[in-house]
Amino acid sequence: MIILIGGVGYAGKTFMAQKLLEKYHYPYLSIDHLKMGLYRADIDFGITPCDNTEHIGDKLWPILKGIIMTNIENKQNLIIEGAYLFPDKVSELPSEYLANIVSFYLGFSEEYIKENFNSQILENRCAIEARGYENEDTLEGYLQKNKAQKNICEKHKAKYFEIKEDYQKEIEAVYSWIDSELSK
Repeated sequence: MIILIGGVGYAGKTFMAQKLLEKYHYPYLSIDHLKMGLYRADIDFGITPCDNTEHIGDKLWPILKGIIMTNIENKQNLIIEGAYLFPDKVSELPSEYLANIVSFYLGFSEEYIKENFNSQILENRCAIEARGYENEDTLEGYLQKNKAQKNICEKHKAKYFEIKEDYQKEIEAVYSWIDSELSK
């Protein structure tokens, strides 16, 4: 089974992937690591860490698609997480592959962001990995990114979890949903 965790930055995707690794013993791939590995290995690959999310996602998708398909063909489990997973790309996979994928996206309500941007969202952005750069997101920019993510999920009928009030409680509901999807 392949678990794909997408969504806005700082929503807890990497932390969730680590927790799922510990629970299910599925390895995980952080798309950020893939991005940086390709950037450092081949400066001519066509991405830089500063490029916009859509450009990076478009460049990485053929590789991610190949990884997903190969793992399914080999009956191997894998978790892939990152902001560069897009519902429109995932939905294009053939149905025989989609039957082996649990895919979802994480985001926040506008109210949650406004109330918790500095105190929770940015404060916890390094919960699982040390990010060696300063945050450049503004409240307004983050609100726009979050809204765009929600809209694309709705457009492509992708499973979207929106944190509205209590992050821990609402994330537990996501874990329960994953459990139910994996037990089908």
